[in-house]
Formats: sequence, C-alpha cells, structure tokens
Amino acid sequence: MRLIRVATGPDGTFGVLIDKYPICLTLELPWKDNERNISCIPDGTYHCEKIISPKYGVTFEICGVPDRTHILFHWGNTEKDSKGCILLGLEYALMQALDPDSGMEEKQPAIFNSRKGFEKFMNNFELVDSFELEIKWA
Repeated sequence: MRLIRVATGPDGTFGVLIDKYPICLTLELPWKDNERNISCIPDGTYHCEKIISPKYGVTFEICGVPDRTHILFHWGNTEKDSKGCILLGLEYALMQALDPDSGMEEKQPAIFNSRKGFEKFMNNFELVDSFELEIKWA
C-alpha cells in the first residue's frame, strides 16, 4: 500500500492512498519536523496493525514512526481533526470553519465524505491484520 502525498501547506498535507488502484484521499497535518500532534509523519515505510480504538473502533495503527505512537487511520474533516493521524475521505473541498485565533469564520481546505472513505478503506482490508505502508511525495 502506498500513500502518495501531492500537496502541502499550512492547512494540511493532501494525498492519495493506493493499493493497486486508488482507494481514497488523505489529509494529514503539515510537515513540522515530525513533532508530536502538530506534524505529519516522515516519508518512509511503516508496518500497520489492526487495532480497536476506543474512539474509532476497528482501524489500523501506523507503527514504527520515530518518537511517535498511536498514529491511526480515521475519519475527520480538517487538519485540526488529525492530531498527527491520517484522515481518510472521498473528496476535497473548502469548508466554513471558525479560526481559533481570530474567532472569525473562514474557508479552509477539508476532506469530505470521510466516514465513507474510512469505510471503503476498512472494507479493502477486512481480511488482513497488518500491511506495509509506503509514504512518499509524488
């Protein structure tokens, strides 16, 4: 399985998750030197294990990330929902959101149909307990 990152900026890192064919889109935090809870993880190859998350139910954890733990695939809409995990969805769009610093409404890039994207991902890996994930830039 490959995650191909295609764009990044202050509102997140955007990619495509591929297993022979594209499965879904991804949204991660921007790159900030692999800092916990504020950065996407480094490029590389990682082992992923099926787990049961108290919040997300059955999902996969990305293991072996230097100085990081509990990195999951799950649903969410903006990079603020990530906390260092990989959000899954079926489309990108702009979403009205409240800026926590200014308190003003603003449009920001988001991933939509996230629960459906997560479901599609989990259905694809229903019969496996683990897989290898290669993360790289396009």
